[in-house]
Amino acid sequence: MDVNAAVAAAAAIAGLCTGVIAMLAFRWSERDLKRPTRTSLRPDSNAALPPGVDTVLSVLSSSAVVLDESDSVVKASSAAYALGLVRGGRLAVEPMLNMARDTRRDGEIRQVELDLPRRGTGRGDTLAVSARVAPLGSRLVLLLVEDLTEARRIEAVRRDFVANVSHELKTPTGALSLLSEAVMDASDDPEAVERFAGRMQIEATRLTNLVQELIDLSRVQNDDPLEDAEPVKVETLVAEAIDRCRQQAGSKQITMASAGAEGLTVWGNRGQLVGALGNLVENAVNYSPAHTRVGIAARRMGSPGGDLIEIAVTDQGIGISEKDRERVFERFYRVDPARSRATGGTGLGLAIVKHVAASHGGEVTVWSSEGQGSTFTLRLPESGAARERTTGGPLIVNGVNGVDDQDRSPFETDSYDPFPAPEALP
Repeated sequence: MDVNAAVAAAAAIAGLCTGVIAMLAFRWSERDLKRPTRTSLRPDSNAALPPGVDTVLSVLSSSAVVLDESDSVVKASSAAYALGLVRGGRLAVEPMLNMARDTRRDGEIRQVELDLPRRGTGRGDTLAVSARVAPLGSRLVLLLVEDLTEARRIEAVRRDFVANVSHELKTPTGALSLLSEAVMDASDDPEAVERFAGRMQIEATRLTNLVQELIDLSRVQNDDPLEDAEPVKVETLVAEAIDRCRQQAGSKQITMASAGAEGLTVWGNRGQLVGALGNLVENAVNYSPAHTRVGIAARRMGSPGGDLIEIAVTDQGIGISEKDRERVFERFYRVDPARSRATGGTGLGLAIVKHVAASHGGEVTVWSSEGQGSTFTLRLPESGAARERTTGGPLIVNGVNGVDDQDRSPFETDSYDPFPAPEALP
């Protein structure tokens, strides 16, 4: 064999090996393309999707998942991962997976509402979702999931509010109806008529107060108090709150005293602030026994977000139990319903205080001990600091009307010293 023949044979063998390797590489790449990869599961992948579908899914507010004939995830939005619908490239919710298989089999669109366990809370919370499955082309299935949790919560709050309002309105109106019948039946008894008429006045006053507080609550929830904000002297707020309750306090021989309000100013809606502080003082008087004291103390307190003004209203009343302290700011919640009926309470006063404080960038807290009394503390940004924030942009305090950029609440300070127990105040 000469040299040329040997070279030709070697070239032929080399070409054959190259062809075999190329064919194996092509087969291997085909198999890899058919296998789902981490890249194909990312929300920005549009592999195997019909033209334009990826663009449509990217603008939907619902969580979107596209499944192929083997139930593998072809496309999933970020929201689907956040809700825990997709894990490890598979649809993790069995009822939704069964719906997708049924739709792939018969082509029918299906929809169902489900309660799913919320991931990562450890409290047994559920996630309310609405799932809709529809065919997408000849072999794909599209799953759209809407989070209904917040909508259900709002609906439950609205339903409870309507039920509470209906109950509260029914009581005085029913009493007025019965009392009017009693007056008619006792028309020939002047003493009975006078007694029933007095009761009618009490119930009418209670009904008027309830309607007015409902109006006030609606107003503080819907209006922006900082649109008509102005510097308000704390001394003026305290004086008006005391004057508002002077008659009730005098009838029970309750002494009202104030201290520390001189020279302090807050920034906000004067009418709402007077109403909020007045509600606190009125509660202190109504729930205090005769011959006791109600104190209103104010002071300036430093905080990372700017100085705060604290106004504390302290009584020597019956106090609030620990289980009730967590709920006293809820609408219509009353610690002692029987006592509230006697004092004309509606259960809305503290809810109004809470909304006024929050809308002004502040907060209201309560300290109480049964048998020793209670201290309600209203914290509001001082006039200068609050005005600088509102003129420079949205008021950003403790997450109210904005997002707090601090790691801790501006009401938390290293030197914070709570107001003392009731007996230590004026």
